[in-house]
Amino acid sequence: MATHNPARDNLASRRVLVVCTGNSARSIMAEALFQALGEGAVDVASAGSAPTGRVHPLALEQIRRLPVDPTRYSSKSLSTVLNAAEAPFDLVITVCDHAAQNCGALPGEPNRLHWGLPDPAAHQETQEARRAFSACFDELSQRISGLLDAGLV
Repeated sequence: MATHNPARDNLASRRVLVVCTGNSARSIMAEALFQALGEGAVDVASAGSAPTGRVHPLALEQIRRLPVDPTRYSSKSLSTVLNAAEAPFDLVITVCDHAAQNCGALPGEPNRLHWGLPDPAAHQETQEARRAFSACFDELSQRISGLLDAGLV
């Protein structure tokens, strides 16, 4: 999926945290995308302000489009991720408005981005939900590729 981009060669020390409320869909897909598109050069984690404790099956369906192991992803709390972090994060990206409002001060005063993306898990009908997950995944892929191509992470 990713092609070599020299702007990505200096990413090894960049630490990114992606936060949403449930850590079951948007943030998990973003974590997988950073790992795949960043070609392993970005140290990325995802977390939720109120994690569901499971990864949404349709998020896993999207992640299977990538050359990553979908079984490695789990829903975890922001406090768990911060307590386990060996170093502060350089960039925190919130992918839902609730998480942006509830993600207080973080160690190291990282740069922050907010991407208020619609929750694909809010859709009940299966085909509608599949389309919403695919659209969210594609939007995340474009935004993450843009950051990586510009050398911003």
